[in-house]
Amino acid sequence: MAFAKVITALILAVTMVRIRPSACQTVQGKVSCTDCTHSYDFSGIMVSVKCEGVKKIAMATTEDKGFFKVDLPRDHAKALSEMCLVKLLGGPNHLYATEKNQISEIVKGKEKNTYTISTPLSFLRSCPQNRECKVTENQFSSSKTLDLPLPPEWGLAPTSYYLPFLPIIGIP
Repeated sequence: MAFAKVITALILAVTMVRIRPSACQTVQGKVSCTDCTHSYDFSGIMVSVKCEGVKKIAMATTEDKGFFKVDLPRDHAKALSEMCLVKLLGGPNHLYATEKNQISEIVKGKEKNTYTISTPLSFLRSCPQNRECKVTENQFSSSKTLDLPLPPEWGLAPTSYYLPFLPIIGIP
């Protein structure tokens, strides 16, 4: 009977050693605007967090006051000793930001397992004076496909269905 209790305690101890406590590490911060009105809605602005040595990028969307909270991307085998950067990506409207105001390193926060940004992330809604902002009306190229006229008696589908992709078959 005592032998069964020792074996049970030993198995329980071995399984407890393998279980790692879940310590979710989060980054909290705020995005600000230098030329916005007091009632500006910050919701929908995208922020990314990338840590050195980790392939994953964590993304967050700001709330209406500009606050964001995102779990740190990390490899479970590594501790958080790598450098992590937070980057302001963009929003539903056009944003203008300098490189200095667009990227920030993370630093240890006040609470356990929390981090915050070391420098403020800020942007402008309009192009700053004394700068050239090259913005075109249509920033994306046209998605119009090429459609060559073919005689209807050939019975082929429109060329826009197969012209963008021509498979190469039979090349050794």
